[in-house]
Amino acid sequence: MRADAARNREAVLAAADRLFEAANDPDRISMDDVAAAAGVGKGTLFRHFGDRLGLVRALYGTRGEQLQASLAASPPGDSPADRALHLLRELVRFKRANRVLTLALENAGSGSPYRNESYEEWHATLTAIVSEARGPESAEFLAHALLAAVRSDLVEHLRDWPDERWDAGLTALTRSVLTSGR
Repeated sequence: MRADAARNREAVLAAADRLFEAANDPDRISMDDVAAAAGVGKGTLFRHFGDRLGLVRALYGTRGEQLQASLAASPPGDSPADRALHLLRELVRFKRANRVLTLALENAGSGSPYRNESYEEWHATLTAIVSEARGPESAEFLAHALLAAVRSDLVEHLRDWPDERWDAGLTALTRSVLTSGR
C-alpha cells in the first residue's frame, strides 16, 4: 500500500472511530460523514473498505484487538464453565465499551447478528466448550443460547445495569448450562 493510501486509510479509521464513539445511533453515521471527518473523498472510503459494512468491520477489527488481548489473559486449565464465563464477560465489557459500533456490526449482517464473522468465531469457541462440558448433543444450540445473552441489542437494552448485575446473571446462566449433567 502506498504511503498516502495508508495515511488515508488510517485517517478514515480514526474519523470513523470518533464518529462511532460520539454517536447514539449507528444508523446516523453515513459514509459522507466519515469522508468529511477524515478529510478525504467518498471514493477513498469505497476503494479502501468497499462499503459501509466493510468500514464497520475494519474498525471493529481494530478495536477487537483489545478484546482478543483480554480473552488471551484467561489462565489455562480453567473449567469449561469458567472459560465460557470469561468469554461472555469479556464480550459484554467490549460491547458496553463499544456499544454503537457493535450495534452497527450486528445490525449490518442483513439485520441479523448471526451473519458476521465474529459471531461465527464466538459460536465455534463456545460450541467446543459446551461439547467438552456436556458432550456434543445440543452443544451448537446451547452455544447460540449463551451468545444470545450478550447480543448487542440486549446489551444496549440493559446498558444501565452495573457490572455486578451483569456478572451475576452471566454466572447463573453459564453455570446452569455447563455444570448440569449430560
